[in-house]
Amino acid sequence: MTKIKFNLKFLLITTLFTMVITTLTIFVIFKYIHPTSSGDAIAAVSNENKTALPNKNERKIVYWKAPMDPTELYEQPGKSKMGMDLVPVYEDELISGVDIKIDPIVEQNMGLTTERVQKSLINHTIKTYGNITFDETRTGTVSQKVSGWIEKLYADYTGFHIKKGDPLYEIYSPALMASQEEYLSAYKNYTKNKSELNKELLSSTQQKLRYFDIAQSEINAIEKSGKVKKTLLVRSPFTGVITHKNILQGTFVKAGASLLTISDLNHLWVEAHIFEYEQNLVFKGQKVEMTLSYSPNKIYKGDIAYIFPYLQPKTRDIIVRIHFDNKDLQLKPDMFAKIQIKSESKTPTISIPSQAVIHSGKKKIVFIQKENKQFSPREIKTGTQLNNGKIEIISGLTEGERIVTSGQFLLDSESKMKEAIQKMIKSKSEDQNSNSEDDFFDDMAPEKDFFDDMG
Repeated sequence: MTKIKFNLKFLLITTLFTMVITTLTIFVIFKYIHPTSSGDAIAAVSNENKTALPNKNERKIVYWKAPMDPTELYEQPGKSKMGMDLVPVYEDELISGVDIKIDPIVEQNMGLTTERVQKSLINHTIKTYGNITFDETRTGTVSQKVSGWIEKLYADYTGFHIKKGDPLYEIYSPALMASQEEYLSAYKNYTKNKSELNKELLSSTQQKLRYFDIAQSEINAIEKSGKVKKTLLVRSPFTGVITHKNILQGTFVKAGASLLTISDLNHLWVEAHIFEYEQNLVFKGQKVEMTLSYSPNKIYKGDIAYIFPYLQPKTRDIIVRIHFDNKDLQLKPDMFAKIQIKSESKTPTISIPSQAVIHSGKKKIVFIQKENKQFSPREIKTGTQLNNGKIEIISGLTEGERIVTSGQFLLDSESKMKEAIQKMIKSKSEDQNSNSEDDFFDDMAPEKDFFDDMG
């Protein structure tokens, strides 16, 4: 009886071992050595279907861009401005999220509105402030060439209006008296003997008085009187208003001292401040409009004369110098002014409503409505914020596409949620596939308890 029991056990073990070996052999042959004819047929049919039917996963080209300049966009393939082949930009490269399909009723309840992307000339008005200043090119200083005493002062207060050639002051100076004596001596010698030498001496002494800012009329008066004058009259070399006075009647002035500053108020500057990102919207000669607080209905028109080549270190802005005519003297230096600089792009550019842009951290996203009524998120790059409620688009959109202008925040939430769910499903599926392979080989391992019973 014991012998029969042992034989049955041995037979059972042999049968199980043979089944395991056979199963492993068949698996290896089918898996790694020779696929079945049915598998070949299935693969052939699959390949035929791929060839015959259009590929639904074929990548869609949205636009073409230059390889060296991503802002240079084209709707058709070709060459860039540098002569290089254009690079295609695919739709899946622009998408950050997943497509969303909304029921028409829900879409209406959400208040979704769309707008077609178009190219147009950008009209933008820069509104800023400025202060009126003197025109430095029409401002001059009167400095005394010789030391002396101011005997009489004609321009005796700040704000004094003066014309070129009007008297400023009379000065007594020993150096001027000596120059007058030299001139009279040379003049008398020339009247007696009109030789070339005497003529040169007369011209030299006369030029010396001119270098001391003595007018020709004063020199002629000296010739006529034949006497040395105690004081000589200094006349204004400029027309304008005295804006700074550093002189009093009876005071002694040294040679080189700055006595008067005269500015012409018929032409003034306005220094307007613009932001750094607005510097590409202004240029020299551009027309500007200005209004003042005391007369808001009157518009002054000027033009940009100069753009500073550096930023102000404290305010981090750029100063634009604007030229204004002031014939009626209504504009006063140091006045505060409101400035409007109107700019227009030379080439058509894409601009969309700024409310259509979703600011998601470092990214800026808009939603595109596709032909199948699905909505897809796309990352874009923006430029200048325009004053008509729109924003310039540098890249990411092409003319003719339709974007969502309201209700896009609900679409963004739905897209992010759907994307998260898909990632969770994909991760779970990968974990299951990994576990199933491990379970297959674990099931093929012999149980220890079975062989332990044979001991």
